[in-house]
Parts: sequence; C-alpha cells; structure tokens
Amino acid sequence: MATDSLKQDPAVFAARLSRAAATAATADLDALLITPGSDLRYLLGARGESFERLSTLVLPATGNGAAPVLVLPKLEAPGYADVPADELGIEIVTWVDGEDPHALVADLLRRGGAPSRLGVADVMPALHTLPLGAATGAEQVLAGSVLRELRMRKDAAEIEALRTAGAAIDRVHARMAEFLRAGRTEAQVGADIAAAIVEEGHTEADFVIVGSAANGASPHHALSDRVIEAGDVVVVDIGGPIPSGYNSDCTRTYAVGEPSQPDVRETYAVLQAAQDAAVRAVRPGATAESIDAAAREPIAAAGFGEQFIHRTGHGIGLDVHEEPYIVGGSTLELEAGMAFSIEPGIYQSGRWGARIEDIVIVTDDGVLSVNSQPHDLVVLPA
Repeated sequence: MATDSLKQDPAVFAARLSRAAATAATADLDALLITPGSDLRYLLGARGESFERLSTLVLPATGNGAAPVLVLPKLEAPGYADVPADELGIEIVTWVDGEDPHALVADLLRRGGAPSRLGVADVMPALHTLPLGAATGAEQVLAGSVLRELRMRKDAAEIEALRTAGAAIDRVHARMAEFLRAGRTEAQVGADIAAAIVEEGHTEADFVIVGSAANGASPHHALSDRVIEAGDVVVVDIGGPIPSGYNSDCTRTYAVGEPSQPDVRETYAVLQAAQDAAVRAVRPGATAESIDAAAREPIAAAGFGEQFIHRTGHGIGLDVHEEPYIVGGSTLELEAGMAFSIEPGIYQSGRWGARIEDIVIVTDDGVLSVNSQPHDLVVLPA
C-alpha cells in the first residue's frame, strides 16, 4: 500500500519532481520511468510494491511538454490514494487485466514526441523493462544516475528522520546488557535485539548481526547457534526503518566479561582512533576517498591494513545502502546534507573482529553524528 513517507507538505514532493525532471533533461533523457521502490517513495511518498502488473511514474524531462502520469493497475489504485496527485499536477491513469500497460506507457510518452532515450528505475523488473523497450523503441539507461544527484543531498525533513532513526537504534545498543551474556546463543541474543529494535521505534529489524569470537571476523556474519562464552568479543551491527521509511545502521563491539584474547584492548584502541580520525575528516569539499584514507591510515600504520577488508562507509536514507559510497578511488566531493556511515573494522580471521559504525551527516562547516553511544569497548557482565 502507499503512504506518505514523511507526512510532508506536497510542496516537498513537488520540488523533488521538478528537480528530477530538470536533472533528466540535463542527462539528455526524454523521461524517467520509476516503478515502486525507494525512488518512487522519494518522489511521491508512495510505498508500493512491484508485482507482475506494471505500476510506474512517467516523469517527462523538463521541456518535454507533457505532464507526469502515474500508471497503475486499477485494482491497486486505492493503495495510492494518499498521493497528492492534484497538488503535484500528476495525472493518474489506470489499466485492467487484458490491456497492454507497456503500450499504454509508450502512448503516454509520445504526448511529448517520440522518445529516444529513457531512464528506467534501477529496480524495475526485467519483465517490464524489456517490454517497455520494445513498446517505445527507445534506448534505456538506469535512472539511478539521475536520482542519485537528488537523493545524496538530504533535506531538513530527511535529516530529522535520520536523527530520529539514529536515536532509536542508540536506545537498543544501550540495552545490550539485557541480551548479551555468556551461555546464550547468537540466535537467542539476535531474537531479543530484533524485538527491541521494534520496541524502540522501528517498523522492523532489517538486519541483526551478532558475531561472537571468530564469527566477529566475518563482517557480514548474521546469527548462528554458537554459544557465547565469557571473554568473547562480540560485534553487534543492527538497524532498520522507522515509520518515515528512513533507516538506522549502527555497530558497536562488546566484550562479555574481560576479553580472553590478550591483544584486544590494544588493537581496539587502533580501531577507535581510526574511526575518530575519519569522522573528524568529514567536511564540505573533502572527497569520499580522503575519508576512506583517514580511516585506513592508522589501521595500516599499526600493521592491520590487510585486516580492514571493506570500504569505510555507505550512504543511507530510504535505503540502508545508497550513494555516496566512502571508498578509495571516489573523488566525489562531499556536500552539506550528504549522509553516510563511518565504519572501519579490523578482522582477525579465526580469532575475533571489531567494528565501530556511526551515521554522520555533512553540515555547512563540518559533521554531525546521529549516533551518540560511546565508542569504547563495552565490557558487559559475563
């Protein structure tokens, strides 16, 4: 079903549609075709799903001369009743089984002249992408290259939503002593954390990683039946969406009693310094690769460079992972409103691992973290 993602004034969505149409024109596209997913939710506040029946926003580029049209199966149209179509100047056109929706979209596109180049949603199913290509005869490119320019830069309402999500996941980490103790399995701990994520204001737990001892050296380890033991180091990476659709994502590393590995505290101090250095390096004009380098340099200098095996961060918003990516080789210059994770890790295969992750937002003159839980190694009662 569709809902208003932020209960915003329609003017917010009108501005986004206008910017998307203008950016499409700059990219030499005739129109964007946006099927249900986070892009559609960003543009209309519509939280739908993509099924075998075609639903799509047809958004002509600025100067095309045609108005936006939301094409929907008639049986699913009630789910989009909250979309302020009149205020946004959007026509809603429905179709029923037996009609050809791909031909319908092609006809609508021809209102602005025969299209030659279309931007299709990155998540559009192939069962619609291919027929639309055949029906329109137009070249198809991914719309993500257009919409990323908008979605990377969060507006005030989005920043407030991310701060709300960050505070909610902080409350879960603050309760970790309730769940994480010796004698329990990772799966048992994870189930309690997932319930707490919802209790603290999320609509669901999108992911729960509880990596104890050697499992913590696998960054995307989820949950297992391993029994947590006294002295284990445990990586807990958790997050999910709040009702607005915006996501949290935060990692902290815990010890269940005093760490049994002699090198834990010294190594963890290196990681803590690296995460702090990367956060302090965030400012408008800095490049994504410079932030990645700021995280890597202390880790490499301490001899753990080969044990930091992933990028430093990823953007976050309506998707947990989106642009911008904080990675070596990216010369993207940071701008106010960009939001992303800073999450260096050190992973000692077969022994233990650690990661510290905050979501940060670039401000006009620096950086704001939406997470406030301590970065120290948290030693819990065994």
